[in-house]
Amino acid sequence: METKTRFTNKFEIPDHFLNEFYSETLTSSFDPRSQNIPDGTENSLVSLIAIDLNQVLEWLLDHPFPRVMENEPCGTPVLLYVSNFSTKHILFYYDGTASSVYLIDHFLKLFKDLIKESKATIISPSFIPKSRLKEEEEVILKVSQATKETSFIKLNFSKIGDFWSYATKHKCTMLIVSKKHQSDLSKILFNFYSAGIWDENLSFYLSL
Repeated sequence: METKTRFTNKFEIPDHFLNEFYSETLTSSFDPRSQNIPDGTENSLVSLIAIDLNQVLEWLLDHPFPRVMENEPCGTPVLLYVSNFSTKHILFYYDGTASSVYLIDHFLKLFKDLIKESKATIISPSFIPKSRLKEEEEVILKVSQATKETSFIKLNFSKIGDFWSYATKHKCTMLIVSKKHQSDLSKILFNFYSAGIWDENLSFYLSL
């Protein structure tokens, strides 16, 4: 008998699509397909939920769309990974808010040992209030210190589809995005997958 993860019922998807990880920092050998066993009690905090994106989208072709993917994001970061999971080229979005700084900081800590040789691209809005410019510089510095190569560009993206298009065009392998885009992202990915428009190399990290 399979043991269900504590998030299986919340996500309303089969439990074998989902793995939980408990480490504050993932090891360099991290594989989202392999479930991490917590040290200590079953009350150990989950640091990451990894979901097999291809399997979920295939399953959704014949099942109702989970409500949680539409409007009920949980507080734990989620990794939607594809078969060719890689941290080779990471796309970040800093939108000038404190929440995006937290999201990026948390990702850098969690994936610290997996991104030392990565290329990173940071997208920021063309206009950032003067009060946020120092914060923007700090974000760029943190990402550049954590990765091997970092580039920074100004683009006025507002829709998740814009980020998806940029990521696929520039061969990014992971998009770091806020869960406020979760509903739109879920629908876009499902529609693209259903239409056969798919990128086997782009995974997604979502957090609040």
